[in-house]
Amino acid sequence: GSELQVSVIGVNDAHRRAQLQDWLAEVAQAQLTAFGRYPLSSARVRIEQVGREQAHDDPSPVPWGQTLRRGDAAVLLFVRDDATPAELRADWTAIHELSHLFHPYMGRDGRWLSEGLASYYQNVLRARAGLLAPERAWELLDAGFNRGRRESSGKPLIELSRTHEGTMRVYWAGAAFWLQADVALRRDHGTSLDRVLSQYSACCLQGTGEVAPQEFLAELDRLSGTKVFSSNHARMVESREFPSLEAVYRDLAIRADDGALAFGDDKQAAALRGAIMGRGAGRAAAP
Repeated sequence: GSELQVSVIGVNDAHRRAQLQDWLAEVAQAQLTAFGRYPLSSARVRIEQVGREQAHDDPSPVPWGQTLRRGDAAVLLFVRDDATPAELRADWTAIHELSHLFHPYMGRDGRWLSEGLASYYQNVLRARAGLLAPERAWELLDAGFNRGRRESSGKPLIELSRTHEGTMRVYWAGAAFWLQADVALRRDHGTSLDRVLSQYSACCLQGTGEVAPQEFLAELDRLSGTKVFSSNHARMVESREFPSLEAVYRDLAIRADDGALAFGDDKQAAALRGAIMGRGAGRAAAP
């Protein structure tokens, strides 16, 4: 009952067109590891190629992506015309943009939540789909958190979210919010972020229109039977520094030491890590 409509625009070479379609199909399979179906009944993906000059010499395989909500939900992906299949497969942009389809548009006040969710899932979903080793996915999350910590303006997170300043703290404090929520739901409440978002998708998610951040989080609280989302939001939204992840790393038995991660063998913590990053871990989440 849900579908992605994929268009490759302006690519006449049939072999190249097939490469791009195969790449997007694999990314779309990664998105399915959240809860076994796409979050919207219908959404479009449009792929266009750009040369190095158009990409302003950005070496990234996918220099730019964007999620639009004008009339319907659409993901635009601009792919470097000389990007190899291996480079595309290793890139994070497409799954980041597709992850924006899991949440409603929340305006500037909710930018840190929306970009944080996409930043969290860009690593989680690729690990589940086998595009990243789970340990590497944790390392990439941790590296993002470290980039967020280096933002030192001292401004409230909500102000950075509204003004497009402090991008790294906006994205990675947001990702920390969703990691903390996911761990708390799994550890204490017998559910998960995947399952709660799946329930929200089934009851409430619209591809277009704007939903206030507090309204979205209140609905997630209702669906989960908790206050995990609203209480974390109240704690973080006016914060002037990056949130501490000491407690959640302890729950996961992850230790950061001189930029390297060590993973403890505590069975409960290892099971929790596996439930988040393991192959196909979220497929049973659909209601």
